[in-house]
Amino acid sequence: MLKNLISILIFSFFVTIGWSQEPAKPKQEKDSLTQDLKEKGIHVDEVLLSNNRRIDPLAPSKAAFYSAVLPGLGQIYNGDVWKVPIVYAAIGTGVYAYSFNNKQYNRTRDAFKRRKAGFMDDEFYAFNGQEIDPGNPRLDDDDLQRAQERYQEDRDLSLLITIGLYALNIIEANVKAHLRQFNVDDNLSFNIKPYLEFNTITAEPNYGFALQLKF
Repeated sequence: MLKNLISILIFSFFVTIGWSQEPAKPKQEKDSLTQDLKEKGIHVDEVLLSNNRRIDPLAPSKAAFYSAVLPGLGQIYNGDVWKVPIVYAAIGTGVYAYSFNNKQYNRTRDAFKRRKAGFMDDEFYAFNGQEIDPGNPRLDDDDLQRAQERYQEDRDLSLLITIGLYALNIIEANVKAHLRQFNVDDNLSFNIKPYLEFNTITAEPNYGFALQLKF
């Protein structure tokens, strides 16, 4: 019984997806431009307007604002929920790298400062059983200085990368909101072809080029 119920739910889910993907039939109406062009001697077969989607000029700004407040929220606003894990994985990796390198930098810096102050009890000395062996440092002063410089560079680089990923999250949401409102319908076309027609009253030919716009 449970197996049949699951099968019915899965079938209903895919049927719903199929219906949602059916293109909406555009509402077409004749443009008043047709009559104006005819009065000026320009022949117009037919002008159709398609109004099958709503344009929101503030959508890109909203998406960017949402992603700035909370990374990934702009992607949710655009309907790209699948991008949210990618956003957090990227930014989270940058934050982790910054935290790790900052911790290592502080460790080596504190040890180096104590060495310069004359102490020999930092964690980078070798242990002889439970006692610190002052004459046998695992890292000497030069090693500590190079280590803290390396960790400092890696920390700063991680911070820049994290800021860049955060900005990229905002830019992506803004650009996607713009692209969502572009008309990429298959019926969009632009065509120029020769035009010839005989005037039934004067029996004189009318010829030229016809500009066809389909949108």
